[in-house]
Amino acid sequence: MQQIHRLFFVFCCIAAWHPALRAQSPRYQQAMEQRIAQIDNQQTPDAYRDLANAFERIADAEKTQWLPYYYAAYCRVMGGYMIGNGQMGGFADKTDPEADKASELLDKAEAISGANSETWCVRKMIATLRMSADPMNRFQTMGAQASEALDKARQLDPANPRVYLLEGQDKFFTPEQFGGSKAEAKALFEQCLQKAESFKPASVLHPVWGPSQARYFLGQIK
Repeated sequence: MQQIHRLFFVFCCIAAWHPALRAQSPRYQQAMEQRIAQIDNQQTPDAYRDLANAFERIADAEKTQWLPYYYAAYCRVMGGYMIGNGQMGGFADKTDPEADKASELLDKAEAISGANSETWCVRKMIATLRMSADPMNRFQTMGAQASEALDKARQLDPANPRVYLLEGQDKFFTPEQFGGSKAEAKALFEQCLQKAESFKPASVLHPVWGPSQARYFLGQIK
């Protein structure tokens, strides 16, 4: 019995120290929920940058949570996409700093949690952002990096709806002569929605984005 008590005491000490086992504070939970709810409502690159900075402040204060760094990186990429405004090329000087910052933030997230399907999805988005800023000169290198990142995201979690959204976007925007296909994109967006129905995030703070974007693109395909 004394041995059992000793083992229980050791376990409690480990749980109190280890980041993965520590309970999240109500203040952290509230701050994260508030800002996650704001992600889809941003209308400008500056707004996304401000939200990314807010997530980064939470991460720097907590130091043991990877999700704030993840969302900060995601917001940086989304803001970077808005800088291009749907165009291809000619804005690398504006979007590369956003991509660089997003990569730095993901490095911090992965230093805490390790690489996972969600961080690889954002790494795929970063590579796409870099490529779209200068497609003529970056297609081969950044295109390959984007594909590799998406493959890793799928390998780590084939049930992740975001994998199929991102692949569908590639098929949607790529000209047919280069492998694009609206029909294949439609099937991938539908697969994203199917995966989302059964996908169970680890907590209310974990990523669930994807379905609304998939529905938008399905509405664009005749």
